[in-house]
Amino acid sequence: MPYQILTRDEHFRSDGRPKRILALDGGGLRGILSLGILEKVEDLLRDRHGSGDGFRLCHYFDMIAGTSTGAIIAAALAQGRSVGEVRDMYFSLGRRVFERSLLRQVLLRARYDEQALVSELKELFGVDTTLGGPELLTGLLVVIKRLDSGSPWPVSNNPRGRYFVAGANGRMGNRDYPLWQVVRASTAAPAYFEPETITITGGSDMSPVTGSFVDGGVSPFNNPALQALMYASLKGYRVGWGTGAERLLLVSVGTGAADPAVSMAKLTASHALRALKSVLQDCAVLQETMLQWMSASPTARVIDRELGELEGDLLNGAPLMSYLRYNVDLRPESVRSLDGTLAARETVTSLSAMDAPGNMEALHRLGRLAGERDVRDTDFGTVFDLPQA
Repeated sequence: MPYQILTRDEHFRSDGRPKRILALDGGGLRGILSLGILEKVEDLLRDRHGSGDGFRLCHYFDMIAGTSTGAIIAAALAQGRSVGEVRDMYFSLGRRVFERSLLRQVLLRARYDEQALVSELKELFGVDTTLGGPELLTGLLVVIKRLDSGSPWPVSNNPRGRYFVAGANGRMGNRDYPLWQVVRASTAAPAYFEPETITITGGSDMSPVTGSFVDGGVSPFNNPALQALMYASLKGYRVGWGTGAERLLLVSVGTGAADPAVSMAKLTASHALRALKSVLQDCAVLQETMLQWMSASPTARVIDRELGELEGDLLNGAPLMSYLRYNVDLRPESVRSLDGTLAARETVTSLSAMDAPGNMEALHRLGRLAGERDVRDTDFGTVFDLPQA
């Protein structure tokens, strides 16, 4: 290899070198769109470093963060899989897990059988693979939500983390959690899958204590980029990476910005559900606004007509990081401008669904096209190139 390949602990090390974070949004089967964009990112970085088929995103990024479907992709990439391998796996998983059953289309019952998802995740990650195991080649951060306490949990394989090793009173350490179970918890979207029960404390002489966990997307961190930034830089998380435009790169990849008119139209019978959906969308916009406000970003987008791209605005006068955001607007006019083959309105509007396997081919194509359009070599500063071997 023409560049150094680091171990997990070397990736996490706070050694003054520039650090790189990849953050992957939740969004159900729309995660295949993210993979289309990531194919371009991987191709660009492979060519950039003069390497062959052995190049992996886990070599470049010191931490990969994911929520929900983003957690599946993040964990697979952190295990050293290529984007192409994850893409093929994702197509297969999506078709098998999101199979509609009339027996489950009843009120107050999860829409899909979680056992099919569990089986796929165990096969993908390994039954005995733990979050702290050697199978993970770089840093991994998964966002889950503990339902019984109402708290988001950023769970990581950071070896210096406060909860990485087991503690007093039989408390489990993060390193001991099965990887498949952590990812399964992050994908337990309410109404789609049942919550995941994880043992938190236990021992031979005490009754186990469990927690009920659901999709991290029902926290403020369906886009895990801000959580990843906090995890990397706040003292309490014990990572301790430095900040600054030439010290920290944060690359955030979306699953497509759902068309608000479509998502709200499906909730006309319930003002409560409409309000909840609106709050989640507000969280997404707020995150992007804050991250753009705190950073130097060549991909800065127009937040709204009043704020524009936040040009001239910079929190505390200096950027905390270099920030890249890649996503696809799923409103009809934006989709058609990217892919003219998607002409039928009902086809375009259906792309906002999170559980439609029939959309995966079109979503992946949109991701590939967006990657070709939006991902540029100049986005990635040379200061973040991998050191030579």
